[in-house]
Amino acid sequence: MKSTLITGAHGQLGRCLQDLLKTQDGCQVYCTDVDTLDICDAGQIERFVEAHPVDIIINAAAYTAVDKAEDDQEAAYRINRDAVRNLAEVAQRHHLFLVHISTDYVFDGHTNSPYKEEDTPRPCSVYGSSKLAGEETMRESGCRGVIIRTSWLYSEYGHNFVKTMLQLGKERESLSVVYDQLGAPTYAGDLAHAILSLCEQADTIKGVETLHFSNEGSISWFEFAKTALEIAGISCTVRPILTSEYPTKAERPPFSLFNLGKIKNKYGVKVPYWRDSLRLIVNKLSK
Repeated sequence: MKSTLITGAHGQLGRCLQDLLKTQDGCQVYCTDVDTLDICDAGQIERFVEAHPVDIIINAAAYTAVDKAEDDQEAAYRINRDAVRNLAEVAQRHHLFLVHISTDYVFDGHTNSPYKEEDTPRPCSVYGSSKLAGEETMRESGCRGVIIRTSWLYSEYGHNFVKTMLQLGKERESLSVVYDQLGAPTYAGDLAHAILSLCEQADTIKGVETLHFSNEGSISWFEFAKTALEIAGISCTVRPILTSEYPTKAERPPFSLFNLGKIKNKYGVKVPYWRDSLRLIVNKLSK
């Protein structure tokens, strides 16, 4: 690995990237978050890369409050679009390789076949629209790098669906979870491995490559919650409900499964099965 700058280093993916990069011999890693590098300030980014020997930028920072974004559009676009433009333009000027993380929310989910990278995005929320705008501004910058769309991210760090279900499962006799939204969870540690694999192949990538990554398999949120509780040995009834029974401010894609053929076949990235990764993390959290 070359000298790497991680933005959003305090988040789930940022923490997993740090864990992984600790094992890389001779790899200089700069871990930053908004307290040490405000990526909404183009000048700060410029000064940082001028002062440090950076070769790769991994942007793990994002505005991810999906429902809050409906009323806070300015902040969502500032972080998910404008900050990406800042990073991409600096990467282009300094010939750096940029890895940017996007989302399944760039699609509306009104299909029945796994999304390929070339499928036309149709976001149905402010969050999804702001993330798509970030993708577009990176492509327009002329920089070199990859956009990785991912879905249902969880880990042993921060706040996420798995940790919430495990906590609520200990506190309640039953939980109601939607069963008519289908997709695939992504363990942030597996995504971190995929990112480093792509960074090692950076010299072969020209322009901006868009890729899809999640864990293998297809499940509902209901199945995801039920399995997590079963692995943890928590006795809590999980009841399946319709999305209409659990209204949210922002619309969610009812189907967000990815076709993973490109990242596996073209770049040789290994994709673990969702249940195997979930078992690993639930067991770790249970300890």
